[in-house]
Amino acid sequence: MYPTHPFIDPVALSIGPIAVHWYGLMYLFGFGAFWLLGWIRSRQPNALINADQLTDLLFFGVAGVILGGRIGYVLFYQPGSLLQDPLLLVRLWEGGMSFHGGLLGVVLACVFFARSRQIPFLKLTDFVAPLIPLGLGFGRIGNWINGELWGRPTDLPWAMIFPMVDQLPRHPSQLYQASLEGLVLFILLWWFSARPRPIGAVSGVFLLAYGLFRFVVEFVREPDLHLGYLALGWLTMGQLLSLPMMLAGGLLLYTAYRRL
Repeated sequence: MYPTHPFIDPVALSIGPIAVHWYGLMYLFGFGAFWLLGWIRSRQPNALINADQLTDLLFFGVAGVILGGRIGYVLFYQPGSLLQDPLLLVRLWEGGMSFHGGLLGVVLACVFFARSRQIPFLKLTDFVAPLIPLGLGFGRIGNWINGELWGRPTDLPWAMIFPMVDQLPRHPSQLYQASLEGLVLFILLWWFSARPRPIGAVSGVFLLAYGLFRFVVEFVREPDLHLGYLALGWLTMGQLLSLPMMLAGGLLLYTAYRRL
């Protein structure tokens, strides 16, 4: 007998006309984890930035995540809809965020912050990379609470039935991603960045490991219904967008250690 996904009201708290959604709370927890971990790193000897600068960095990062995530979702997953309804970009309450778009938004935010504070860009991204995974994990937990982005049918003993889809046991792919992109990636990056590394190496590990984890999980995650498989009967949009990440991460690692 397989467990059934429990119906969880997406609204965690209502105060009059104001509704606080679980998914929004997961973003808040992610940003809080970013600041707390960044504060710990800012107190280390010869830290790249101090606590005041960290708060400014978080502000730019939040803007990058939200704007980049929304724009990326519309461009990557609903490009035809944008031409018909340009206001889709600003209707955040309708849902739809892209990690890869959010990543590009954070990269642009880091470019702006690094230039304004005269900090080497790759040194800044090496500082930022270990602060991100826990937020990604919280986001995937939000996907699970909402009962979205479910996995493909399976007969594995830990499968779960998502009644909002059908009665088939499926991979709880949201929890796979929360574990890999969140906890495992955090442990890997926190350990790797605990010792001095060549400039760009930590950023390279982040891009390579996330891209690999996402590419693998996509094999058991149901592809977007309106997109399906893009090539070869198995390549999904998530895998297509993760390939450049893995290539960029490998290149960063290669160049970082080649300079030694």
